[in-house]
Amino acid sequence: MSYVSKAESSSNYRNYHPILLPPQLSCNKKGVDGLLETLNSELAHHLFPFKAPSFFFPFLAASAFFPKMRPSMFRSVKSAVARSSSAHVARRGYSSASVPERKVAVLGAAGGIGQPLALLMKLNPLVSRLALYDIAGTPGVAADVSHINSRSEVAGYMGDDQLGKALEGSDVVIIPAGVPRKPGMTRDDLFNINAGIVKSLCAAIAKYCPHALVNMISNPVNSTVPIAAEVFKKAGIYDEKRLFGVTTLDVVRAKTFYAGKANLNVAEVNVPVVGGHAGITILPLFSQATPKANFSDEDIKALTKRTQEGGTEVVEAKAGKGSATLSMAYAGAIFADACLKGLNGVPDVVECSYVQSTITDLPFFASKVRLGKNGVEEILGLGPLSDFEKESLETLKPELLSSIEKGIKFANQS
Repeated sequence: MSYVSKAESSSNYRNYHPILLPPQLSCNKKGVDGLLETLNSELAHHLFPFKAPSFFFPFLAASAFFPKMRPSMFRSVKSAVARSSSAHVARRGYSSASVPERKVAVLGAAGGIGQPLALLMKLNPLVSRLALYDIAGTPGVAADVSHINSRSEVAGYMGDDQLGKALEGSDVVIIPAGVPRKPGMTRDDLFNINAGIVKSLCAAIAKYCPHALVNMISNPVNSTVPIAAEVFKKAGIYDEKRLFGVTTLDVVRAKTFYAGKANLNVAEVNVPVVGGHAGITILPLFSQATPKANFSDEDIKALTKRTQEGGTEVVEAKAGKGSATLSMAYAGAIFADACLKGLNGVPDVVECSYVQSTITDLPFFASKVRLGKNGVEEILGLGPLSDFEKESLETLKPELLSSIEKGIKFANQS
């Protein structure tokens, strides 16, 4: 069965930041409910020094920060927000009526990554239709997410017979489907299970939405992206500009760890991460990080190792009861948003991603890419590397190549 619901307002959608009210400030005062419904990201950018993607989040409560604000101040804030409720659309060069219609499909939407990812994509004002697919549980996820008062229509699809309908007309397909990582399990251990899932899903993509931008989250990404490429080649629809391995979580971690060590505002930090998406194949280029910080060689090595082992850190912290689902959903939403902006013609959209590449002697490699209306518009070079980074690059190549070849071999098995 399919569950479809349309938000009450399809054009006057808003952006927010995630701030939760403590119990003592729950919305029991007259006027606060209205504020919660209308306070948008335009206000958030003025109130708070940090930045966040434009689509986070629908429940910003100024009272959590300013509990002594007078009611008149709340009314003033609410009035200001009402005047600018579509300001973010204007900043992108669109009117609320002219934002392009974009369908996003999430395959594996009922899973640990899929559910928070579905929530974040529902909040993205660039999404007009959101298709949620999984082998079970999607009607409930779709019903829940559909109640959020944002632009997109939501449809839930379940089972093999509904996969085609979920994919038809999709502009972006995000694939977090697969089994989660468990303690002691490497990304490579996931291969046999997740590779088969990815292979079948990509065959359906080739049939029902061959021109979609495909965002691969399913691990091991170093192998699943080559698998997808081979499936698309066999179907005669492969376009290397439209297939991405989502390595954004490595970038998110590198920024966070670097900013924490340097005592910097993380919103102002930029760290490119190249290579692959597992263990030593993850190479953060801290020599190119901005703002510059005065770190010792040992500091850089420690930051690099922590970035490489970030997934293991979360798995161990959750004591075998989960993996990095929330941060991965956040990273996946960041990259999907970048793809949508590129499709819509927003200039200079640059993110790191694992793609078919010629900047090294490896067939697939993660680096900074410029996104546009056709997917990858330009693969940016590595830039100057430190001696440590040069050495690490050569060290990662054999392992990354082995993962690539493993994926290609699996895809070509009958």
